[in-house]
Amino acid sequence: MRRRWILEGGLLLLSGVAIAALFRAERADAKASLDSPYTLAQTFNAALRLVRIDLGLTVTEKDPTVAYVLFDYKSTESGARVVPGSIQMLETGRAVKVVVQLGQMPRYHEQVVLDALTKKLRDEYGDPTPRSGHRDAPDAGPDSASPWGDTIW
Repeated sequence: MRRRWILEGGLLLLSGVAIAALFRAERADAKASLDSPYTLAQTFNAALRLVRIDLGLTVTEKDPTVAYVLFDYKSTESGARVVPGSIQMLETGRAVKVVVQLGQMPRYHEQVVLDALTKKLRDEYGDPTPRSGHRDAPDAGPDSASPWGDTIW
């Protein structure tokens, strides 16, 4: 009987550790992203101002040519705990892909930063202008004139 309790206790402890590891791995791999309709320069500048001025965080590294901002993230929930954070941007042609990573925080912190960036972009730059990306040639349609005249083959 005692042996069964030890075995069940050990299995329970092992399951708890496995579940905790799964949740920890989910938090470490967390990242939130959005497609910004604004230019890369507008998105980068707004992200930098958001981190440095609006959120009052310390920027540890930035590079406008590669389009990333590294910073020390501090939340009111985490007390004095500071965790590394990043905002990375990539021009895709149709939009600017923005990825926020706060690896040691729950995902909703990343989403809050993205929501603040979206609001900042709209407030500072207004509605985005339509982007001219690579588009396929327009379809001539059935009403277009044939280069061979009215000849039907």
